[in-house]
Amino acid sequence: MTPGTLYLVATPIGNLADITHRALQILNDVDLISFEDTRHTHKLLSHYNITTKTISYHEHNEQQRAIDLIERLKQGTNIAVVSDAGTPSISDPGFRLVRAAIENDIVVVPVPGPSALITALIAAGLPTDEFFFAGFLPSRTSARRARLTELQSVPGTLIFYEAPHRLAETLKDAYEILGEREAVVARELTKLHEEIRRGRLSALTADYTEKTDIRGEIVVLIDRTVIGVAIKETSVAELVNQFEEEGLDHRAALKKAARELGLSRAEAYRKLVSERQV
Repeated sequence: MTPGTLYLVATPIGNLADITHRALQILNDVDLISFEDTRHTHKLLSHYNITTKTISYHEHNEQQRAIDLIERLKQGTNIAVVSDAGTPSISDPGFRLVRAAIENDIVVVPVPGPSALITALIAAGLPTDEFFFAGFLPSRTSARRARLTELQSVPGTLIFYEAPHRLAETLKDAYEILGEREAVVARELTKLHEEIRRGRLSALTADYTEKTDIRGEIVVLIDRTVIGVAIKETSVAELVNQFEEEGLDHRAALKKAARELGLSRAEAYRKLVSERQV
């Protein structure tokens, strides 16, 4: 019996129109689609009237399901693997299945398409000649800071995925470990509320520390080059005075000074009061 083929099919990261004609053809033609989350995949399949049978394959059943899928492939079943969004195996299940397929002489066919990390990189304005994708950083602070320390000397643009509730802490740790660098936060790429914010790590840290309603899929990109940190020697009072002389009112001047120094507004205010009491 001729084994089936394993297709790794990239799907849209937000805008359903971003799927390729080839991907649609394969999803229609295969015997089975292995998906990560019913809500995401069925929305896509329903939109394009694809009625191929489906089966779940996610991080909680990955090991056992891979065995099952390999047996089906051996019996001649053609299977397409999709993740919730983007390219399978990139910070999503798929690696174990691909390795098992190769070990069993099953043909593996990549079907390229959207990828959040590449989409963010090409729009970031940071160097693209060399980059290092580190997936999700550890959720625990000590482990995250240790990982960032390991990445300090990487000679390329650093790229991470991050959850909304950890974004501010990750930016803060990156600023303290990696030093002042140009960075980008790309959120909800290709979706209605797409946001790409560029700036120094200190400023982005201050911005997102004050935000409490961050949502969506997030990509963080950090330049390889450390910027001089002379501005940190400037006091809050000096900057506030400077910005007020340039025409800003006191509140706006304080907010801008906080961003320049990588501080929250409350922190900047405390420093301002302390400096003016000296």
